[in-house]
This record gives sequence, structure tokens and C-alpha cells, in this order.
Amino acid sequence: MDYRFDSIGASLQTITRRQLLQSTLAPTLGMSLLGQLNSPSLQAQEASRLNRFPRMVHNFMVAQVREAEQQKLRTLDSLRTKAEAEAHVKSVRKKIRRCFGPEPQRTPLNPRVTGVVDRPMYRIENVIFESRPNFPVTANLYIPKQKPFPLPAVVGTCGHSSNGKAAEAYQSFAQGLAKLGYICLIYDPIGQGERLQYVKEDLTPVLRPGTREHLHAGNQQFLVGDFFGMWRAWDGVRALDYLLTRKEVDPKHLGVTGNSGGGTMTTWLCGVESRWTMAAPSCFVTTFRRNLENELAADTEQCPPRVFAEQLDHDDFIAAMAPHPAILLAKERDYFDVRGTQESYQRLKKLYRLLGHENNISMFVGPTYHGYSQENREAMYQCFNRATSVASSHKEPEIQIEEDKTLWCTPEGQVAGLKNTRTVFQFTAEKSRQFASQRKPLAGKALQESIRQVLKIPHQATKPPHYRIWRYLPTKNYPTKYAIAYGVESEPGIEAITYRLSNERLYSRPPLGSKQATLYVSHLSSDEELRNEPLIAELVKQHPAKPFFTCDVRGIGESQPGTGAPGSFHQPYGNDYFYAIHSLMLDRPYLGQKTLDVLRVLQWLETLGHKQIHLVGKGWGALAATFAGVLSKTVTQITLKNALRSYAEVAQAEHYTWPLSTFLPGILAHFDLPDCYHELTTNKELRQIEPWGPKATMS
Repeated sequence: MDYRFDSIGASLQTITRRQLLQSTLAPTLGMSLLGQLNSPSLQAQEASRLNRFPRMVHNFMVAQVREAEQQKLRTLDSLRTKAEAEAHVKSVRKKIRRCFGPEPQRTPLNPRVTGVVDRPMYRIENVIFESRPNFPVTANLYIPKQKPFPLPAVVGTCGHSSNGKAAEAYQSFAQGLAKLGYICLIYDPIGQGERLQYVKEDLTPVLRPGTREHLHAGNQQFLVGDFFGMWRAWDGVRALDYLLTRKEVDPKHLGVTGNSGGGTMTTWLCGVESRWTMAAPSCFVTTFRRNLENELAADTEQCPPRVFAEQLDHDDFIAAMAPHPAILLAKERDYFDVRGTQESYQRLKKLYRLLGHENNISMFVGPTYHGYSQENREAMYQCFNRATSVASSHKEPEIQIEEDKTLWCTPEGQVAGLKNTRTVFQFTAEKSRQFASQRKPLAGKALQESIRQVLKIPHQATKPPHYRIWRYLPTKNYPTKYAIAYGVESEPGIEAITYRLSNERLYSRPPLGSKQATLYVSHLSSDEELRNEPLIAELVKQHPAKPFFTCDVRGIGESQPGTGAPGSFHQPYGNDYFYAIHSLMLDRPYLGQKTLDVLRVLQWLETLGHKQIHLVGKGWGALAATFAGVLSKTVTQITLKNALRSYAEVAQAEHYTWPLSTFLPGILAHFDLPDCYHELTTNKELRQIEPWGPKATMS
């Protein structure tokens, strides 16, 4: 299989979606789980589940993002003077920093040149430096010959190529810049080229290079409060630091460029680093709203946390370096919607105009598909030449592509083969252990407030939730003869789909009275689990007269998203991940939203007279049930089946199977699940059944 690719969208060039799933999941999860994800039986199982609201979550999130965008545009439209524009740029920089977090400590780079490639017009130095202690970055430094130093310098950031800096398009722009008179340092991204984080003993990949490694490492990092985008960007910042140690570099002219995932990094670097004097992001800048509306999945690092809450968009990261020259490079046939590029350009044009440098912002749209093609590279050269006057022509010289091995900085082509190197996972595990040693046990009101803070759950409204009544469900081998469904409004646009079991036909509101009741929070589908889950049958049989309800929280069962690629729910880029990552961008963790759904259903049950609830949760649903159980006074008993033992176990496991939708950013700085389980054991008769560890089967 060819591992070379350069995108995260639907047009992966040499692999099918099935091949992508097989290549990314098989080595880690084992063929047994992979077979479950692809098996006809699982597909038939999912098809048989009731799923009447597959666009509910998507429509809700689109509405949220549109509102954030409108608020941002109102702010931009209100700018009238240069002073207001300058204040806006400063404000944007502060917002970006809140999203990306503080800069890490600037530790020694420990740079070394491991080889030199001599060519007629330039030389290539194969360089290794450390962006963090014992965290090596492999890079190629292209230095022109027969040019008077110091020269303008450019940091080159790579897109999703498995061979990183050695990919043809990236060698091409680095060579092109060198032949035109620029120094260019192009480095391997984490998880690509010589920097694979998950390798076998023979240094071959365990996970697919690039996208799969990024998701696996990046999703896990949220648990300890890190953002993979900042890790990626920090490599670029330290690459600039290294350039500035070189006497050949002119510090007055410092540029950054890259394509696709490298376009992402170029964009983010404009926002988090103030020393750039010119920038050219290619095949990335559009708008977040366009990506969401178009159901375009993206890597963890391409989705900054709380970015919508801060009312930021792609253009704001370029605005952070205003009024320095920048060009937005796009493609007419790209899956990154060029309409969004045009919108970003118009927003920036107004800002640059107010700053008195309207000509410093430009846009170029190539006619072809996604990629850093020659016409886009030449548009970049032209922009940089205007800023530096280093060359009169922007036509690309002839390019000679080197073999990957020629550009290796390590003896075996992988930093994992070097001594005393660390991986992203090892940093995450260490930080989790540090939190565990520092945390104090939480209980009572302190634990409740910490849960609300981490999950971003508002205090409940006093007004009972609105609900809809649907006709009874057809008999489907449930434990009772009949069932009826209700849509309990959790918040505008979202309903928690709730079933009530009954041995008599119900067409109306639930019968009132009966202080005690049971609420079961499903793992993946109330409909399916009512037919197949032994625990439900056991509970109904033990207490046949006790009202029994089930709940599908948002994104589960009746509202499992039907967006994106068909059948993608469990896949790394699937629609469950898609809405989980957008929830973090909204600064509202998906699990926090689901817990809110359970709390609202509990509030609804209380209006029916059910004030003593036995709350039951399974798998993913056990997490929402756990947090709701700690927060709700009406829960007097709780049973959890297949609950996650602890988030620390996931953070400290090299491989795990729990999805991003079950994670909470920064939770391990505050508390862990055992705190909740202790609270529930002490006060609410907790019963745990077959808890799951980091690598539980998720189907």
C-alpha cells in the first residue's frame, strides 16, 4: 500500500476508505475489533436500530457555529479607525493564546548537523534539533550558494505526507526558494517522515503515519489539558528559533509557508508567533463554518479548543500578524471550500485597509485539485519577492527530487532508532502521573462544582423541560409488551429520546405517581439494548411494577448522526469524532452535553412524581450516568455496567479504544472517575458490573 498522501478530506489519493480503516485500526485494535467494525453483522445491527433523528446534532452545531460567526462579524464590521483595527489585532492575539494555551519552556535546542548534500545552486544540511527535551525534530536546511548573506529565511511546514519533508511538493518549494535566494528550513511533522511516534521493533509504523497518529496522540492529550495543535506549532516556533541561530539568516525577513496540514500549521503559526514578516498558507484557509456545513472532518490539531467561544475563525490567525504581507493560496477544486477562502480574504482586506496596508494581503486560487502545485508555489514566491526584493522573477526553477534516504537526518530513517528520545505519548503519561500525585480527593459540593466546571454544565433551569409525545413503539422483543417514546427537550434544538416500557398501550403523557422509577442510559442504542442487554431484562424482572425508562442522549441511538461517510460512526474520522471535536471548539465537551441531557430527563421524571431514581448506565452511557448521578438529588441508587475505570488509565496507556466523545479536556488536573465512584458508593449505593479499561471493545 502506498502511504503517500496529502489531505484529510474525501479525496485521499491512493487508498479507499475501507483500506484507510484497515491500515489505521488493525495494528492497534487487533483484527477482532476491526472485523466487528466492518462486519456485515455490525452493519446490519446498526441498520436495525431506530435512528429517526440523524441530523439533530449536526443542525444544532451548525446553528451554534453560525451564531458565533455572526458575533465575530459584528465585531469586525464595527471597526472604523486604524486605532480600533490595531486594538482588534491585539485582542485576537490574546484570544488565540487562550485557545492554544501558554508557550512551553524554551529548552536548549541541542542542534546538530548529521549530513550535507551538495548541489550546484544550494546545499542541504540534514539537521536535528530538540523542540522539547529529548524530543527531536528532523529537518532539512536549504542554503543558497553564491548569494550574499544574510538572506531572507522561510520555515516550511509539511502537509499529510507519510514521508514528511521528502514529499515531492515539499522538496519542490524548499528547492524553489533556495534557488531564488531564500534559506528554507523544512521539518518533519510529528507522526510523519522520520518522526513516527508509534513504531514496531523494526521501526515500521504501528498506526498510519500522519492523520491516524495525530488523532491517536492528540485526542489522548486533551485529558491532561494539552492541545496537539500547540505541540505541532511549537515545533515551528523552535524551527524559527534555530534559523535565527544561523549567521546566514536575515532576521528582518522571516517567512512561513506550507500546504494542507502544513497550511494549517502556517495559519496557526501566524497566530502564536509574532516574529514572522510574511506568510503563505496553502490549501487550508477557508472558514470553520464551511468545514462544518460541508461535513469535512479534520485532524485534532486542526480544531483548536474553545475557538468558537472566542469567536475566532481562520482569518483571525492571519490577522494576528497584520499588517505584514500574507497571501491566501487556495484551489478551485479543493475540498477546503474556496468560498470560505474568499470570505476570509474579504475580512482581512478590510482590516489591512484600516491598518493602511491593503496591498499586503492577497489571494490566489489555482485551477486544480488539492495540493501545493507549481502555480500556487509561484504565487508564494511572488508574494515573498515583493516583501524582500530578493529575486526579480517568481518563476520556479527546474526541480530535482531527491530520494527520501538522501534527506534522512537519522541513520535508520526514524528518531525512534536514536537513544534517549521521547514520544508524545510518554509526555502525556508523565503529565497524568504528575497530576495524580498532586490531586487531592474531591467529594461533596467540591466534587459537584468541579464536575460542572470541567463538563461545562450550567446550573439547571427551574422550568421543567418541554417534551413531545410520540405513538407507541411497535413490539420489538422488549422486556414488556409495549413502549412509548418521548422527546425531552434538553436545550433548544436538542431532544433526549426517552422510552417508557409498559404492559399496556400508552398514547399520552406518562402515568403520574410512583415515587420510584428506573432510568437506563444507553451505551449506543436504547432500542437495541432493550432487546439484547441482559441487565435491562434483569432489572425489569426484579421490579415489574416500577416504571422503567431509557434514554438516548444526543448523538446516540435515535439521534446517532447520519452525516459524513455512511457507516463512519466508529471510524477515526467518523461522525462521532466530528461532533466531539466541534464540541471542544464550542468549549462545550460532548460528554458534558450528554450529561446535561440525562439531568434534564431526570428533571422531567421528577415532574411526573418520580423523585427516587435508580440510574443505570452502560458503556459510554455509564459516563454520563456517573456525572449525573453525582449532581442529581433525585438519584438515590446507581448501577454502572462497563464503566471506564479511570481516565488516568487511558492517559497512561500507549493504545486505547475509547473515543474522543467520551473524553473531557483537562479533567486529570481536577479529578478522576474514582472520585465520582467513591462519592456514589458512599451516598447512592453504587453497583459496578464488569468495568472496562483503556482497550475495551466499543461496539
